[in-house]
Amino acid sequence: MIWYIVLVGTLLPKSLAHPGFFTSIGQMTDLIHTEKDLVTSLKDYIKAEENKLEQIKKWAEKLDRLTSTATKDPEGFVGHPVNAFKLMKRLNTEWSELENLVLKDMSDGFISNLTIQRQYFPNDEDQVGAAKALLRLQDTYNLDTDTISKGNLPGVKHKSFLTAEDCFELGKVAYTEADYYHTELWMEQALRQLDEGEVSTVDKVSVLDYLSYAVYQQGDLDKALLLTKKLLELDPEHQRANGNLKYFEYIMAKEKDTNKSTSDGQFDQKTTPKKKGIAVDYLPERQKYEMLCRGEGIKMTPRRQKRLFCRYHDGNRNPKFILAPAKQEDEWDKPRIIRFHDIISDAEIEIVKDLAKPRLRRATISNPITGDLETVHYRISKSAWLSGYENPVVSRINMRIQDLTGLDVSTAEELQVANYGVGGQYEPHFDFARKDEPDAFRELGTGNRIATWLFYMSDVSAGGATVFPEVGASVWPKKGTAVFWYNLFASGEGDYSTRHAACPVLVGNKWVSNKWLHERGQEFRRPCTLSELE
Repeated sequence: MIWYIVLVGTLLPKSLAHPGFFTSIGQMTDLIHTEKDLVTSLKDYIKAEENKLEQIKKWAEKLDRLTSTATKDPEGFVGHPVNAFKLMKRLNTEWSELENLVLKDMSDGFISNLTIQRQYFPNDEDQVGAAKALLRLQDTYNLDTDTISKGNLPGVKHKSFLTAEDCFELGKVAYTEADYYHTELWMEQALRQLDEGEVSTVDKVSVLDYLSYAVYQQGDLDKALLLTKKLLELDPEHQRANGNLKYFEYIMAKEKDTNKSTSDGQFDQKTTPKKKGIAVDYLPERQKYEMLCRGEGIKMTPRRQKRLFCRYHDGNRNPKFILAPAKQEDEWDKPRIIRFHDIISDAEIEIVKDLAKPRLRRATISNPITGDLETVHYRISKSAWLSGYENPVVSRINMRIQDLTGLDVSTAEELQVANYGVGGQYEPHFDFARKDEPDAFRELGTGNRIATWLFYMSDVSAGGATVFPEVGASVWPKKGTAVFWYNLFASGEGDYSTRHAACPVLVGNKWVSNKWLHERGQEFRRPCTLSELE
């Protein structure tokens, strides 16, 4: 069964649209092994071709010596009956054998293997997705193109470089999306690397063609004209550039005429339109969200910090935790976010991951207008769902959550396991259903999501924080820990300060699992209060 996330997390089965390799590290590691297998197959093919050429070379050397001798005295040579017989045999039989050897296709094994493996290859959608992930990381973490191109990222183990051709391709992806801001950045990076002497299949003319148009689209007519002239110096016959040059000159001349007609008492209205930069998007807290992802969030006052404590927690005298209490740490005060340390073992993590890996699918949401299931750029991860009855480890984890929170997990959703790959993220969202979404969990019949429990099942080299833009909190992944918070006040009203996000993974691999606990069954475990916001 394949599951998709609907609206705020309700699940429905649906056939898979496309695997989306770039969203999962697990699938990309499989591709590494696939490529290694193909390289081995390619080397076998090369060896077979070399053996074939070696045989042909021996034939050529032998026949070269023989014909050199024969041509010195042709009559005397064929006058020998053995030579006459062997000449007939060679031309009738052996040259046919040589022909068959030359025509023998040694690539069958390699082509067959390639054909089989190609069905697992990423497609154009995956390549574009990976490119967009790089652009997303660039914006979120304020990285310049040169830093990314040189691979100077924090926490990297395997440094890698972008070629001028790679930079050109990133610029083209942005161009296709009408994202002229990033088009300009990456085309300029490609041009710099070419100017520095890098040998590439991409030429400066192609780069300048895209760059000049992207600059023009952002309103910098002077720079667009300059770049177009530079292009024409390299290729005077470039048809589009010649057309653009005339058009740009016409626009500039028209602007000058407009300025001349301006009355003496008015200021010159001729200004080059400002660059648009990154387009204004749908996310009002974008700047705050990205600052928190970079660790530039709001700092608590010393007075508030003094209210945060570390403690041992026995689950309200739960027998399982009296002798070995859990380690608690306050991460934030309002909303109260608690981290549990050493709460899931490495062995348990590996079992959960092994159970989830075969089921990981790209998460989708339900379009609130059309109701259609669709992948969205603001949630990029792979997820799977595990039931307690499937494995005793999952059941034990569920009971541990119940024992430590005091909440009934029998009405909770299944354990969701998520893997965030290249640029994997989940932009700011609520876990609970708002008042304008009264039917979000009606099918479950368990009420709203009262609380969230989130396990961190891996360390992340860089990025990947869980942030709360409304209050300025940042919680960083630490393997073996979990964080817990209430989404609803005790009155049942939603706590809007719990709006949170999973920041893009900059370097590394992020595994998490979460449990959404619901209202039903908590009536006596967390009684309602008379105050709406308590």
